This record gives sequence, structure tokens and C-alpha cells, in this order.
Amino acid sequence: MTTPQRSGKFFTQKIAHYQFITLICSLLLLTSCTVKPKQDYDVNYDFSVLKTFSQLSVKQTDDPLTADRINAEIKQTLLNQGYVFTKDNADFLVSYAFFTEDEEQDSGLSFGLGSGTWGANGGLIVGTSMGIPLGSDTAKIQTIQIDIIDPASKRLIWRGTSQYRYDQGGEYKVKSIQQTIIAILGQFPPKKE
Repeated sequence: MTTPQRSGKFFTQKIAHYQFITLICSLLLLTSCTVKPKQDYDVNYDFSVLKTFSQLSVKQTDDPLTADRINAEIKQTLLNQGYVFTKDNADFLVSYAFFTEDEEQDSGLSFGLGSGTWGANGGLIVGTSMGIPLGSDTAKIQTIQIDIIDPASKRLIWRGTSQYRYDQGGEYKVKSIQQTIIAILGQFPPKKE
């Protein structure tokens, strides 16, 4: 027979164990949802001379809300990085493109049922999983591409891309666009290896 004090300690350790497992699973889920931005650039270009920028107007789009958000966020992010916006005689030009596609998603929620024993003799967990259909079978994935162009030669000198997943617009999408652009432009100017 266990004493109440020992039983309480065991219970506290078990809760701490479950909290730790929950934390690890949450971190794995968050990192799996994050897409690392990609970049490509002219390795012979001297990016250190770039101080001022101007934005090129983007062709008409069927999603003007997203276009305006991307345009404003690119400008704000570059300003936050210390670049100066100018309409004329800029050191570099900025353009962007974006497209949206549907991605199939898991349409169910899986959970495990099981039992186990813990103790000095080892442990055993038996479980099963079943799906419960929830919501839509697709999610929207939006890819944003940002181009940095040399104004004299009109050639591409840097390109960054990333994407984010969304199911609805509004504040969530505004935040997702902001985080995606900050991540993309966080690689600009490229660091020499």
C-alpha cells in the first residue's frame, strides 16, 4: 500500500511527463507548418552599394486586397531594414508576384485510444487511431515571390520566395502575409558564405 505522500509525488511526476510530451508535440507541429524561405541571387553583384529603393507597379490582379497588403509590407520591411524609399533614381527596384493554389489536407482528426502501465518493470502502451471528418478537404496555399532588380541593366539580381497556408482572410491573412514577407526579406541582402 502506498502512502499518500508517495502517491502525490508519483502523480506530479506523471503530469510533468505528459506536459513535456505535449510541449514536444506542439513544437513539432509548429515547425512542420513553417516553410523556410528560398532565395537565389547574382553571386557577383555588390549588394553593399544598395541604399535606396523604388517599387514597380504590379499588373492588375484579381485579388487587390492581397496585392495592396504585399506591396505595403514589402515597403515597410525594407524601411525597417534601413533602406530609403525614393520614386526616382533608386539603387534597386522591387517587384513581386503571388499565386494561390489549393492543397489537399487531411480531412480528419486522429486521436489515440489506449492503455498502459508504468513502473519499475517497464511500460506498455497499446493504441489505435480513427479519423473524424472535419471541414474542407483543401486549404489555400499562397506563394509570394519578391524580385530585386538592378535599374541600370533591368536584370534580376535577387529573388526570394516563400508560402503560407490560410483558410480565411482578414486579420489572420494580414499577419501571415506580414510574417512571410519579413522572412523572405530577412535573407536580403544575401550573406556571402
